[in-house]
Amino acid sequence: MIYPTLRAVIIAALGAPVALAIGIAAPALWLAAPAWLLLLAAAILVDAGLAWRTGRGLSVAFTAPARMGLGVEAEGRLAVAFQRAAPPSAELAVETDARIAVAPDRLTVPTEGRSGSLAMTLTPRRRGEAMIERAWVRWTGPLGLVWSQHSHGLRRKIVLTPDIAGVKAEAMRLFARDAMFGVKAQIDTGEGAEYHALRDYAEGMDPRSVDWKQSARHGKLISKEYRTERNHQILLALDTGRTMSEPLAGLPRIDRAINAALTLAYVSLKIGDRVGLFGFDARPRLKTGIAAGVGSFPLLEHLAASLDYGEEETNYTLGLTQLASDLERRSLIVVFTEFADPTSAELLIENTARISKRHLVLFVVFRDEALEAFAQSEPVTADDVSRAVAAATLLRERELVLTRLRRAGAQIVDAPVASVGPRLLNAYLDLKRRDLL
Repeated sequence: MIYPTLRAVIIAALGAPVALAIGIAAPALWLAAPAWLLLLAAAILVDAGLAWRTGRGLSVAFTAPARMGLGVEAEGRLAVAFQRAAPPSAELAVETDARIAVAPDRLTVPTEGRSGSLAMTLTPRRRGEAMIERAWVRWTGPLGLVWSQHSHGLRRKIVLTPDIAGVKAEAMRLFARDAMFGVKAQIDTGEGAEYHALRDYAEGMDPRSVDWKQSARHGKLISKEYRTERNHQILLALDTGRTMSEPLAGLPRIDRAINAALTLAYVSLKIGDRVGLFGFDARPRLKTGIAAGVGSFPLLEHLAASLDYGEEETNYTLGLTQLASDLERRSLIVVFTEFADPTSAELLIENTARISKRHLVLFVVFRDEALEAFAQSEPVTADDVSRAVAAATLLRERELVLTRLRRAGAQIVDAPVASVGPRLLNAYLDLKRRDLL
């Protein structure tokens, strides 16, 4: 595509007052105006021909990761190469869909050695398949009167998934810090309630583990050794309804919930527990079997990434009833959800009270720090007062729902976005230590 530059437009515009002045001062020289336009048109044609000739054989290449974790930036590069004499500089840009952001989206780069490249930062916004649609390259002719613009279809797909690398790194970091289990059997002592064996008492062991009857029988101190019960059943229930699709600190709540759920799943599988996934909004969307072993984590990762962003209200009665009906043994049900007000949470509370009679329910909710900032900020204008009152009312209603859930028998993890993963993992390990599973 060839079109005039701003310079050509300004030159053409300047010709009008000059031609008018000549026509008034010397009417016999009226041909100067059309001559001016013809000269400018000829210059534009020559410039367009040279610019078009430069672009013959232009090649465009785009490089970027084939897979990216949500919330993790990566570098992409758009490179151009000219076969003939290259212009001094070229303006490069890429066109993408709404799932991924590019910065900078347009930049003028020098074309030394007949080639140039644009380094850009790719930032995923939503899970799914992002499409890099096309690349745009344009440059001016030698006279700077025309733009020569070329479009090259790329159709490059980038799969946007939960941040699995970050999940594993965070899980291993937290697991190393709070690990319950080691390679030696005695490290498990006191961490569970399952009797394992008797052994001679040694200095440094817990005196409460001494079995006095066996000690009297053998004439020396004998202690009981316990090991932590494994093979617990953990079900991660992800609410994919409308409220969970709303953004929180730059990412939808459901994506943050998936990252926290996968962190817990990785640690649980590594410890020896069994993990399943369940997704629901107006109706169940995802239901997996109970998986065991770290080798099953990639499958859970793939299934969690397939959960879509919902636009419907969450049906807690249908979702939680279906979830509980498929469980044949006592399980830890971890529910990632968000509720707008006490009215919408009534069914959630009723179903929680019913399920808690057989299973242990743990709710994970994200604290809205922006809402808390509104409630705590010093009001200056009338709008600030209204905003603070509304925020305080919402926070009070939210706390009321959490209190009622606790009374219904549920455990609660209510934490800021940055600390949900550690808080959830600590709550899970604490439940195991207390032998509540």
